[in-house]
Amino acid sequence: MRKLFVDTGAFYAMADRSDRHHREAARTFQSRAGEDELTTTDHVFVEAWFLIRARLGRPAAMGFWDAIETGLVTILGVTARDLLRGHWIAREWADQDFSIVDCTSFAIMERLGIDQAFAFDAHFKVVRLGSRRTHALTILPG
Repeated sequence: MRKLFVDTGAFYAMADRSDRHHREAARTFQSRAGEDELTTTDHVFVEAWFLIRARLGRPAAMGFWDAIETGLVTILGVTARDLLRGHWIAREWADQDFSIVDCTSFAIMERLGIDQAFAFDAHFKVVRLGSRRTHALTILPG
């Protein structure tokens, strides 16, 4: 089973029915949930929880947390190695405004060979992984 990395924007779009990407996110989530292993990081989980709480309120954020606890999405912990690699990614891509969550996500994806992302963040379309920065990601929905 292939791993599909789920970014903050995908989680948010699923939670907010008024989000412009909600329908697209729901379709992608439903179609890929049984096909791929949905994977994210603890950093993305926390970022998504705070975003949902700030925009939709605590009950929505707790609903997101409850959904995550079903085990449908695997949460990977960011390691010290991932932080170090993320720091280098931020430096290598100095012309981009990647957040620390973006950088650690890219580091984990690179380390684990995950080449698909469920994301609406344009940074996932820009980044190229690997030592020569040549490996583009496949972005869903596409």
